[in-house]
Amino acid sequence: MARESGVSRTTVSYVLNGKTGVTIPESTRQRVRDAAARLGYTPSAAARTLRSGRSDLVLCVLPDWTIGPVIDTLLDHLATRLADRGLSVLVHQSRGPRPLSDLWRAVTPRVVLGLAPFAEDDERAMRQAGIQVVGSALDADAQPGTFSVPQTRIGQLQVEHLAERGHRVVAYAAPSDDRLAAFADRRLAGAVLGCARLGLPEPQVEAVALDVASAVAAVRSWRSGTEPVTAVAAYNDEVALAVLAGLRAEGLRTPEDVAVIGVDDIPAARLAAPALTTIWQAIDAQARYLADAVLAALDDTVEPPAQPDDVFHVIARDST
Repeated sequence: MARESGVSRTTVSYVLNGKTGVTIPESTRQRVRDAAARLGYTPSAAARTLRSGRSDLVLCVLPDWTIGPVIDTLLDHLATRLADRGLSVLVHQSRGPRPLSDLWRAVTPRVVLGLAPFAEDDERAMRQAGIQVVGSALDADAQPGTFSVPQTRIGQLQVEHLAERGHRVVAYAAPSDDRLAAFADRRLAGAVLGCARLGLPEPQVEAVALDVASAVAAVRSWRSGTEPVTAVAAYNDEVALAVLAGLRAEGLRTPEDVAVIGVDDIPAARLAAPALTTIWQAIDAQARYLADAVLAALDDTVEPPAQPDDVFHVIARDST
Protein backbone atom coordinates (compact mmCIF):
# COMPACT_ATOMS: atom_id res chain seq x y z
CA MET A 1 0.00 0.00 0.00
CA ALA A 2 2.79 2.45 0.90
CA ARG A 3 4.69 1.61 -2.30
CA GLU A 4 1.54 1.89 -4.41
CA SER A 5 0.69 5.35 -3.06
CA GLY A 6 4.26 6.63 -2.78
CA VAL A 7 4.08 7.54 0.91
CA SER A 8 5.31 6.05 4.19
CA ARG A 9 3.57 3.22 6.01
CA THR A 10 2.86 5.60 8.86
CA THR A 11 1.05 8.00 6.54
CA VAL A 12 -1.00 5.12 5.09
CA SER A 13 -1.97 4.06 8.60
CA TYR A 14 -2.96 7.57 9.61
CA VAL A 15 -5.14 8.05 6.52
CA LEU A 16 -6.90 4.68 6.56
CA ASN A 17 -7.56 4.79 10.29
CA GLY A 18 -8.76 8.40 10.27
CA LYS A 19 -6.20 9.50 12.85
CA THR A 20 -6.76 13.01 14.11
CA GLY A 21 -4.18 15.58 15.22
CA VAL A 22 -1.85 15.04 12.26
CA THR A 23 -1.46 17.28 9.21
CA ILE A 24 -1.64 15.42 5.90
CA PRO A 25 -2.41 17.23 2.62
CA GLU A 26 -5.75 16.31 1.07
CA SER A 27 -3.97 15.31 -2.15
CA THR A 28 -1.91 12.77 -0.19
CA ARG A 29 -5.00 11.43 1.57
CA GLN A 30 -6.73 10.99 -1.77
CA ARG A 31 -3.69 9.21 -3.22
CA VAL A 32 -3.75 6.74 -0.35
CA ARG A 33 -7.50 6.18 -0.69
CA ASP A 34 -7.15 5.63 -4.45
CA ALA A 35 -4.37 3.10 -3.86
CA ALA A 36 -6.50 1.29 -1.30
CA ALA A 37 -9.37 1.10 -3.80
CA ARG A 38 -7.10 -0.28 -6.55
CA LEU A 39 -5.68 -2.92 -4.21
CA GLY A 40 -9.07 -3.87 -2.79
CA TYR A 41 -7.98 -3.04 0.75
CA THR A 42 -10.47 -3.79 3.55
CA PRO A 43 -9.68 -2.73 7.15
CA SER A 44 -9.36 -5.57 9.64
CA ALA A 45 -12.07 -5.44 12.30
CA ALA A 46 -9.94 -7.52 14.65
CA ALA A 47 -6.97 -5.21 14.24
CA ARG A 48 -9.11 -2.16 14.79
CA THR A 49 -10.46 -3.70 17.99
CA LEU A 50 -6.93 -4.37 19.25
CA ARG A 51 -5.89 -0.78 18.55
CA SER A 52 -8.91 0.85 20.15
CA GLY A 53 -9.51 -1.67 22.93
CA ARG A 54 -13.20 -1.83 22.00
CA SER A 55 -15.40 -3.36 19.31
CA ASP A 56 -18.50 -2.02 17.59
CA LEU A 57 -19.94 -5.51 17.21
CA VAL A 58 -22.99 -7.01 18.91
CA LEU A 59 -23.17 -10.77 18.50
CA CYS A 60 -26.80 -11.96 18.46
CA VAL A 61 -27.09 -15.68 19.11
CA LEU A 62 -30.14 -17.54 17.85
CA PRO A 63 -30.95 -21.09 18.89
CA ASP A 64 -31.64 -23.62 16.14
CA TRP A 65 -35.04 -22.13 15.29
CA THR A 66 -36.68 -21.68 11.92
CA ILE A 67 -36.34 -18.08 10.74
CA GLY A 68 -39.79 -16.77 9.90
CA PRO A 69 -41.36 -13.32 9.59
CA VAL A 70 -41.33 -12.60 13.34
CA ILE A 71 -37.63 -13.31 13.96
CA ASP A 72 -36.72 -11.57 10.70
CA THR A 73 -38.64 -8.45 11.74
CA LEU A 74 -37.17 -8.53 15.25
CA LEU A 75 -33.61 -8.67 13.90
CA ASP A 76 -34.32 -5.88 11.42
CA HIS A 77 -35.63 -3.56 14.15
CA LEU A 78 -32.77 -4.51 16.47
CA ALA A 79 -30.06 -3.86 13.88
CA THR A 80 -31.59 -0.52 12.89
CA ARG A 81 -31.81 0.75 16.47
CA LEU A 82 -28.26 -0.30 17.35
CA ALA A 83 -26.89 1.16 14.11
CA ASP A 84 -27.97 4.57 15.38
CA ARG A 85 -25.34 4.12 18.11
CA GLY A 86 -22.64 3.01 15.70
CA LEU A 87 -23.02 -0.69 16.53
CA SER A 88 -23.18 -3.54 14.03
CA VAL A 89 -25.12 -6.77 14.62
CA LEU A 90 -23.72 -10.16 13.68
CA VAL A 91 -26.35 -12.91 13.81
CA HIS A 92 -25.23 -16.45 14.59
CA GLN A 93 -27.58 -19.42 14.53
CA SER A 94 -26.45 -22.24 16.81
CA ARG A 95 -26.19 -25.40 14.74
CA GLY A 96 -23.81 -28.30 14.94
CA PRO A 97 -21.37 -29.22 17.70
CA ARG A 98 -19.05 -26.21 17.47
CA PRO A 99 -18.99 -24.40 20.84
CA LEU A 100 -20.13 -20.80 21.14
CA SER A 101 -16.76 -19.87 22.65
CA ASP A 102 -15.06 -20.47 19.28
CA LEU A 103 -17.19 -17.73 17.77
CA TRP A 104 -17.01 -14.99 20.38
CA ARG A 105 -13.27 -15.46 20.79
CA ALA A 106 -12.83 -15.05 17.02
CA VAL A 107 -15.00 -11.96 16.50
CA THR A 108 -14.39 -10.16 19.83
CA PRO A 109 -17.84 -8.58 20.28
CA ARG A 110 -18.61 -5.89 22.85
CA VAL A 111 -21.91 -7.54 23.70
CA VAL A 112 -23.39 -10.99 23.19
CA LEU A 113 -27.18 -10.98 23.00
CA GLY A 114 -29.02 -14.27 23.34
CA LEU A 115 -32.60 -14.82 22.22
CA ALA A 116 -32.67 -17.79 24.58
CA PRO A 117 -30.81 -18.38 27.85
CA PHE A 118 -27.09 -19.21 27.64
CA ALA A 119 -25.53 -22.19 29.35
CA GLU A 120 -24.06 -21.10 32.69
CA ASP A 121 -20.51 -22.00 31.63
CA ASP A 122 -20.80 -19.97 28.42
CA GLU A 123 -22.17 -16.91 30.20
CA ARG A 124 -19.50 -17.08 32.91
CA ALA A 125 -16.69 -17.38 30.34
CA MET A 126 -17.94 -14.41 28.33
CA ARG A 127 -18.24 -12.19 31.39
CA GLN A 128 -14.76 -13.21 32.55
CA ALA A 129 -13.47 -12.16 29.11
CA GLY A 130 -14.96 -8.69 29.62
CA ILE A 131 -17.88 -9.20 27.25
CA GLN A 132 -21.27 -7.83 28.26
CA VAL A 133 -24.02 -10.48 28.14
CA VAL A 134 -27.70 -9.70 27.56
CA GLY A 135 -30.23 -12.52 27.62
CA SER A 136 -33.89 -13.14 26.93
CA ALA A 137 -36.22 -16.01 27.74
CA LEU A 138 -39.47 -17.60 26.65
CA ASP A 139 -40.90 -17.84 30.14
CA ALA A 140 -42.62 -15.36 32.42
CA ASP A 141 -40.48 -16.45 35.40
CA ALA A 142 -37.15 -15.43 33.84
CA GLN A 143 -34.38 -14.01 36.01
CA PRO A 144 -34.59 -10.29 36.89
CA GLY A 145 -33.15 -8.12 34.13
CA THR A 146 -33.81 -10.78 31.49
CA PHE A 147 -36.40 -9.97 28.87
CA SER A 148 -39.14 -12.59 28.78
CA VAL A 149 -41.88 -13.28 26.27
CA PRO A 150 -44.33 -15.57 28.12
CA GLN A 151 -45.41 -18.00 25.42
CA THR A 152 -48.04 -19.67 27.61
CA ARG A 153 -50.02 -16.45 27.61
CA ILE A 154 -50.43 -16.72 23.84
CA GLY A 155 -52.21 -20.07 24.09
CA GLN A 156 -54.43 -18.75 26.88
CA LEU A 157 -55.45 -15.71 24.83
CA GLN A 158 -56.37 -17.91 21.89
CA VAL A 159 -58.63 -20.15 23.98
CA GLU A 160 -60.20 -17.20 25.80
CA HIS A 161 -61.09 -15.56 22.49
CA LEU A 162 -62.60 -18.75 21.06
CA ALA A 163 -64.60 -19.32 24.26
CA GLU A 164 -65.94 -15.76 24.05
CA ARG A 165 -67.23 -16.66 20.58
CA GLY A 166 -69.18 -19.55 22.12
CA HIS A 167 -66.88 -22.47 21.27
CA ARG A 168 -66.59 -25.34 23.73
CA VAL A 169 -64.64 -28.01 21.82
CA VAL A 170 -61.25 -26.65 20.81
CA ALA A 171 -58.33 -28.17 18.90
CA TYR A 172 -54.69 -27.16 18.83
CA ALA A 173 -52.77 -27.21 15.54
CA ALA A 174 -49.13 -27.79 16.46
CA PRO A 175 -46.19 -27.26 14.08
CA SER A 176 -44.57 -30.29 12.48
CA ASP A 177 -41.01 -28.90 12.80
CA ASP A 178 -39.34 -30.14 15.99
CA ARG A 179 -37.09 -27.05 16.06
CA LEU A 180 -40.12 -25.03 17.17
CA ALA A 181 -40.79 -27.16 20.23
CA ALA A 182 -39.50 -24.52 22.66
CA PHE A 183 -42.30 -22.21 21.52
CA ALA A 184 -44.95 -24.77 20.63
CA ASP A 185 -44.84 -26.69 23.90
CA ARG A 186 -45.33 -23.51 25.91
CA ARG A 187 -48.14 -22.21 23.71
CA LEU A 188 -49.91 -25.56 23.90
CA ALA A 189 -49.49 -25.56 27.69
CA GLY A 190 -51.18 -22.16 27.73
CA ALA A 191 -54.08 -23.48 25.63
CA VAL A 192 -54.46 -26.45 27.99
CA LEU A 193 -54.43 -24.10 30.98
CA GLY A 194 -56.95 -21.81 29.33
CA CYS A 195 -59.34 -24.70 28.68
CA ALA A 196 -59.00 -25.94 32.27
CA ARG A 197 -59.74 -22.50 33.71
CA LEU A 198 -62.84 -22.15 31.55
CA GLY A 199 -64.09 -25.66 32.24
CA LEU A 200 -63.57 -26.81 28.64
CA PRO A 201 -62.31 -30.23 27.53
CA GLU A 202 -58.54 -30.38 26.95
CA PRO A 203 -57.70 -29.31 23.37
CA GLN A 204 -57.33 -32.05 20.78
CA VAL A 205 -53.80 -31.80 19.40
CA GLU A 206 -52.66 -32.61 15.87
CA ALA A 207 -49.39 -31.65 14.15
CA VAL A 208 -50.03 -29.80 10.89
CA ALA A 209 -47.36 -29.44 8.23
CA LEU A 210 -47.60 -26.56 5.77
CA ASP A 211 -49.46 -28.53 3.12
CA VAL A 212 -53.09 -29.32 2.38
CA ALA A 213 -52.83 -33.09 2.85
CA SER A 214 -51.53 -32.75 6.39
CA ALA A 215 -54.20 -30.18 7.25
CA VAL A 216 -56.97 -32.37 5.80
CA ALA A 217 -55.85 -35.30 7.94
CA ALA A 218 -55.95 -33.11 11.04
CA VAL A 219 -59.38 -31.71 10.19
CA ARG A 220 -60.82 -35.19 9.66
CA SER A 221 -59.46 -36.30 13.03
CA TRP A 222 -60.90 -33.25 14.80
CA ARG A 223 -64.33 -33.65 13.22
CA SER A 224 -64.68 -37.43 13.60
CA GLY A 225 -65.45 -37.60 17.32
CA THR A 226 -68.81 -37.60 19.10
CA GLU A 227 -68.22 -33.89 19.80
CA PRO A 228 -66.68 -32.43 16.65
CA VAL A 229 -64.18 -29.62 17.07
CA THR A 230 -65.65 -26.20 16.26
CA ALA A 231 -62.55 -24.03 16.79
CA VAL A 232 -58.80 -24.37 16.19
CA ALA A 233 -56.00 -22.52 17.95
CA ALA A 234 -52.98 -22.74 15.65
CA TYR A 235 -49.33 -22.47 16.66
CA ASN A 236 -48.84 -19.51 14.31
CA ASP A 237 -50.40 -17.85 11.28
CA GLU A 238 -48.64 -20.12 8.80
CA VAL A 239 -50.08 -23.22 10.47
CA ALA A 240 -53.46 -21.47 10.70
CA LEU A 241 -53.41 -20.78 6.95
CA ALA A 242 -52.75 -24.47 6.33
CA VAL A 243 -55.75 -25.31 8.56
CA LEU A 244 -57.93 -22.93 6.53
CA ALA A 245 -56.85 -24.75 3.37
CA GLY A 246 -57.67 -28.11 4.96
CA LEU A 247 -61.13 -26.89 5.98
CA ARG A 248 -61.86 -25.65 2.46
CA ALA A 249 -60.74 -28.97 1.01
CA GLU A 250 -63.20 -30.75 3.31
CA GLY A 251 -66.05 -28.45 2.30
CA LEU A 252 -66.26 -26.81 5.72
CA ARG A 253 -66.95 -23.11 6.24
CA THR A 254 -64.94 -20.74 8.40
CA PRO A 255 -66.09 -19.57 10.91
CA GLU A 256 -69.59 -21.09 10.57
CA ASP A 257 -68.36 -24.70 10.93
CA VAL A 258 -64.88 -24.23 12.38
CA ALA A 259 -63.27 -21.01 13.63
CA VAL A 260 -59.51 -20.54 13.40
CA ILE A 261 -57.07 -18.25 15.26
CA GLY A 262 -53.34 -17.91 14.60
CA VAL A 263 -50.39 -16.03 16.07
CA ASP A 264 -48.05 -13.29 14.74
CA ASP A 265 -50.27 -11.17 12.42
CA ILE A 266 -48.11 -11.78 9.36
CA PRO A 267 -49.17 -9.85 6.19
CA ALA A 268 -50.76 -12.96 4.67
CA ALA A 269 -53.15 -13.18 7.64
CA ARG A 270 -54.91 -10.04 6.43
CA LEU A 271 -55.12 -11.40 2.88
CA ALA A 272 -56.52 -14.82 3.78
CA ALA A 273 -60.06 -15.81 2.87
CA PRO A 274 -61.56 -15.33 5.37
CA ALA A 275 -59.18 -12.84 6.98
CA LEU A 276 -57.40 -14.56 9.84
CA THR A 277 -57.95 -13.70 13.50
CA THR A 278 -54.57 -13.73 15.22
CA ILE A 279 -52.50 -12.82 18.27
CA TRP A 280 -50.46 -9.70 17.60
CA GLN A 281 -46.96 -9.53 19.07
CA ALA A 282 -45.22 -6.24 19.84
CA ILE A 283 -42.10 -7.11 17.86
CA ASP A 284 -40.96 -3.48 17.59
CA ALA A 285 -41.27 -3.02 21.36
CA GLN A 286 -39.41 -6.27 22.00
CA ALA A 287 -36.60 -5.18 19.67
CA ARG A 288 -36.47 -1.75 21.31
CA TYR A 289 -36.19 -3.33 24.75
CA LEU A 290 -33.37 -5.65 23.66
CA ALA A 291 -31.49 -2.80 21.98
CA ASP A 292 -31.92 -0.61 25.07
CA ALA A 293 -30.70 -3.48 27.27
CA VAL A 294 -27.57 -3.75 25.10
CA LEU A 295 -26.97 0.01 25.38
CA ALA A 296 -27.59 -0.06 29.13
CA ALA A 297 -24.97 -2.79 29.47
CA LEU A 298 -22.46 -0.76 27.48
CA ASP A 299 -23.21 2.40 29.46
CA ASP A 300 -22.95 0.51 32.78
CA THR A 301 -26.52 1.48 33.63
CA VAL A 302 -27.58 -0.26 36.80
CA GLU A 303 -31.31 -0.40 36.05
CA PRO A 304 -32.36 -2.30 32.89
CA PRO A 305 -34.94 -0.62 30.66
CA ALA A 306 -38.60 -1.10 31.50
CA GLN A 307 -40.19 -4.08 29.78
CA PRO A 308 -43.10 -3.27 27.45
CA ASP A 309 -46.57 -3.76 28.93
CA ASP A 310 -48.61 -4.58 25.82
CA VAL A 311 -46.75 -7.58 24.40
CA PHE A 312 -49.73 -9.56 23.03
CA HIS A 313 -53.35 -8.92 22.14
CA VAL A 314 -56.03 -10.41 19.91
CA ILE A 315 -56.76 -8.97 16.48
CA ALA A 316 -60.24 -10.24 15.66
CA ARG A 317 -61.04 -10.85 12.00
CA ASP A 318 -63.51 -12.92 9.98
CA SER A 319 -62.05 -16.38 10.75
CA THR A 320 -63.57 -16.38 14.24
